[in-house]
Amino acid sequence: MDIEEKIKEIEDEIRRTPYNKATAHHIGKLKAKLSRLRDKAVSRTARKGKGFHVKKSGDATIVLVGFPSVGKSTLLNIITNAQAKVGEYQFTTLDVIPAVMKYKGARIQVLDIPGIIPGASKGRGRGREVLSVARNADLIVMIIDILEPKQREVIIEELRNVGIRLDEKPPDIKVKRKKRGGIQVSTTVQLTHLNEKIIRSILNEYGIHNAELLIRDDATIDQFIDVMEANRAYIPSLTVFNKVDLVDKEHVKSIQEEIPESIFISAKKKINIDSVREKIFEKLNLIRVYLRPPQGESDHEEPLIIKKGATVKDVCGKLHRDFIRKFRHARVWGDSVKFQGQKVGIDHILKDGDILTIITRR
Repeated sequence: MDIEEKIKEIEDEIRRTPYNKATAHHIGKLKAKLSRLRDKAVSRTARKGKGFHVKKSGDATIVLVGFPSVGKSTLLNIITNAQAKVGEYQFTTLDVIPAVMKYKGARIQVLDIPGIIPGASKGRGRGREVLSVARNADLIVMIIDILEPKQREVIIEELRNVGIRLDEKPPDIKVKRKKRGGIQVSTTVQLTHLNEKIIRSILNEYGIHNAELLIRDDATIDQFIDVMEANRAYIPSLTVFNKVDLVDKEHVKSIQEEIPESIFISAKKKINIDSVREKIFEKLNLIRVYLRPPQGESDHEEPLIIKKGATVKDVCGKLHRDFIRKFRHARVWGDSVKFQGQKVGIDHILKDGDILTIITRR
C-alpha cells in the first residue's frame, strides 16, 4: 500500500467515525497519522520533482494563487512591469513568473504560479511543487472567478493540505520533552477541544511519552497537531474576485456579505485595480520611514520600507550593523512622538510617515 492509499484509508476512517467524547482521542490519533503521511508525501514529491525555485527579493513577497484561466497573469501585467503570457485557455502559465509591484515607495515581489486544480496537494498538475512556492510568501492573494466562488474553498483546503494556514496564528503551546516522568499538562485557559487523553494519544503517535506541556490557547485537535509538526506556514491572505464585469450588483453583494474583506475587480477591463494595490500594501503591514541626515533634508523620494511595529533598532539593522553598535540616540518627526523632533531611544516604535534621524558615536 503506497502513501496515497494509506492517506485515503485514514481519511475514510475519520469520515466514518462519529465524533464524540468517547471517540475524540481516536480521531486525534488518526489525524496525527494523516498529518504525518501528508507531510511525508509532500517531502517525497519535493525530492523527486524539478520544483520551482524563486529567490525572494524586494520589501515583501506575495504569491498569486488561483485556478487556471482566472486572470492571474492579466492582473500581474497590470500591477507590475511584467509581460506574462495571457490566454483564454487553461495552463497558460507553466512556470513561476516573478515581477515587481512598485507602490508607495515599496518594491513588492509578485509571483504568478501555475494554476492549481482540485487534488493539487496530492500531486495533480505538479500541484505540490507549485503550492510549495507559496510557503515562503508574506501574503497569499487568491484570485477567484466570481462566477465560481467555491474555488476559494478548494484553494484554502489545498493550501491547508500542504501545511499552509491562512489568516491563522500559531497556537500558544509549548512542548518540552523529558527523559522520564510521563506527560504533564498545565493550562492557563479552559480547554473545550482537548483533554489529557486526546493529548496523550497524539503525543504517542509522535513517539513522545515523557514531556511537559504548557497550553495558553484553547486549541483544537488540528491546531495541536500543527504544533507537533512544527513546520506549518502561517500566512495572511487576500481574496480577489475577478470578472466583476460579468455579474450584477446583487451577486457581488451576496459574496461581499460572506467574505467582507474581499476585493472585486475586472483585470481585463482594469476595474478597481488601485484597490488591489492598496489592500496588498495594507495586508503586508508595511510602513514608510523617511531618513533625514543630521545635517540635511529628508529624502521624501525613497522611503525606507519596514514592517508595522518596527523600532529604531530595526531601521539601524537594515541600514548597517554599525548603526546599532554605535547608536547614541535618534530624533523623530511624525505620529509616533508627542512633539516633533523628539529625542528617542533605540527601542522606540515607529509609525507610517515618520521622519528619522539617527545619531551615532564617532
